[in-house]
Amino acid sequence: MTLISRIAALAGRWFALLVLAAGAVGLLLPEQTAPLAEYTSLFLAVIMFGMGLTLRPADFGVVLTHPRAALTGILFQYTVMPLLGWAIAHALDLPPMLVVGMVLVGAAPGGTASNVIVYLARGDVALSVAMTSVSTVLAPLLTPLLVLALAGRTLEVPAGEMFGAILQVVLVPVLAGLALRTFADRWITPVLPVLPLVSVGGIVLVVAGIVGANAGDVRETGGLVALAVVLHNGLGFLLGYLVGRFGGLSEAGRRATSVEVGMQNSGLAAALATTYFSPLAALPGALFSVWHNVSGALMASFWARRAPEGEDSAPAEQAQE
Repeated sequence: MTLISRIAALAGRWFALLVLAAGAVGLLLPEQTAPLAEYTSLFLAVIMFGMGLTLRPADFGVVLTHPRAALTGILFQYTVMPLLGWAIAHALDLPPMLVVGMVLVGAAPGGTASNVIVYLARGDVALSVAMTSVSTVLAPLLTPLLVLALAGRTLEVPAGEMFGAILQVVLVPVLAGLALRTFADRWITPVLPVLPLVSVGGIVLVVAGIVGANAGDVRETGGLVALAVVLHNGLGFLLGYLVGRFGGLSEAGRRATSVEVGMQNSGLAAALATTYFSPLAALPGALFSVWHNVSGALMASFWARRAPEGEDSAPAEQAQE
């Protein structure tokens, strides 16, 4: 277990590079990696179960003790990012399938790696965990509705089927992991250091499979889609920080909202796109998976050297009364 824990720690430390490598492997070996795309939903369910194992009921407490901080961030996550995805896709004149893919990324809940990034950035981890958890619970309802509202005129959107799929591959695994952690904590706690290896491995397989299945499209339109993804992610980080600032959050809280708004569960977006639209629609999700982990790591490195004001005070306090 010690050896596996060390490997898991290394995987978490070099997460961004591993995801980049997975994208490169998918591009260079499309025939070998493309079949992995068929198992995207399974990989995502395993990742979300692992996320559930890291949660406790108390992690939702920030929503009750400081509702303005948590709900403000979640509200902007589910408004700013979908609208940005739609606007950027149309501004760059992307084809309909890529428009849907961009909207799917924007309408997804918080990214599975966001809590780690917030921790490294010396942000408010409690707020980050609460936002990720609540946005994930809300995803079965909000994600299909947002995609239907923004992309329904472009393509037929099976919102009802997407609702069921998100329940199966996101909410049920998360709640199962949460329940197991709650009622069998003494057996789960010793294996927690290994969980980063599960998450990293799952995301690496998703990225390799989606990029492999779209290798030709990546070569033809990858530059334009990459620009769209970089703009989407970067503006999400910026607007998330500004939302926290104008909402009266502390510096640690602003860092948390910045990361939570800017980082999406792009694996879910890729899974839904592959299942209900086409592999091309999954391309923004795959590239977002690569890029937001790179940009998040860079931003965390920048903030890690700059202590937020009042870092030694109680980190849960976010809103200025």
